[in-house]
Amino acid sequence: MNIYMSVDMEGITGLVDQTHVDSNRHNYERGRAIMTAEANAVIHAAFNNGCSNVLVNDSHSQMNNLLIEELHPETKLISGGVKPFSMVQGLDETFQGAFFVGYHARASMKGVMSHSMIFGVRHMYINETPIGEMGFNAYVAGHYGVPVLLVAGDDQAALEAESLIPNVTTAVVKETISRSVAKSLTPAKAHALLKDKTEEALLNRKNVKPLVPPDNPVLRIEFANYGQAEWASIMPGTVLEPGTTTVRFQAKDILEAYRAMVVMTELAMKTTFC
Repeated sequence: MNIYMSVDMEGITGLVDQTHVDSNRHNYERGRAIMTAEANAVIHAAFNNGCSNVLVNDSHSQMNNLLIEELHPETKLISGGVKPFSMVQGLDETFQGAFFVGYHARASMKGVMSHSMIFGVRHMYINETPIGEMGFNAYVAGHYGVPVLLVAGDDQAALEAESLIPNVTTAVVKETISRSVAKSLTPAKAHALLKDKTEEALLNRKNVKPLVPPDNPVLRIEFANYGQAEWASIMPGTVLEPGTTTVRFQAKDILEAYRAMVVMTELAMKTTFC
């Protein structure tokens, strides 16, 4: 069985604010060590429960956080920042399931460090459906007929996953108190939970269907300020909706919508801190 695994950082055990997930801040090296160990717990459990191949995509920030030397030796890792498909680079129809580990809730939801790709996004939609990183990534998996079997992160990420994907297995490693405060398991307890939940997810895989994306989807992104929307609307094919900070893009399929989202949010970051 081939498993695809996307690993973000904000939903990892014990990580609660930017000092843990920003490579320029003092807690980052601790954060990446905890992230690597948590990913490794899932990887080992996958190999121990019938998986023959696990491809891991580092999916946070510059996407070079995971310490490859610490991972299970049979793991394959995609690392580095310039990826056409960002958090789902390498995902295709050859996989029987996907795991999302270290995930957080979307922008405008309660949750530890909740956001959607960048902190300058207020809302993101596919047609009229509110969507975040998790939902968008699940749609790409669904395009290839791949079900999302496991989502691990905070309690709000679990709630979002359960609302999107019937019968998905979720692993809650921390409970949200505020956007920068959580009640967290220790890494040892989290690893034990993730081992059990990985086994459960694999046993339950036949009860989970791929999240099938709509045909010819319309992507809409509402940004926090007009400057961000202006930059995003430079991309050909986009429309800045009059009197708003929302940029619209008509896509031929979910893959084109995803790449458009990556470009639009990268452009918008030029003014995120202004």
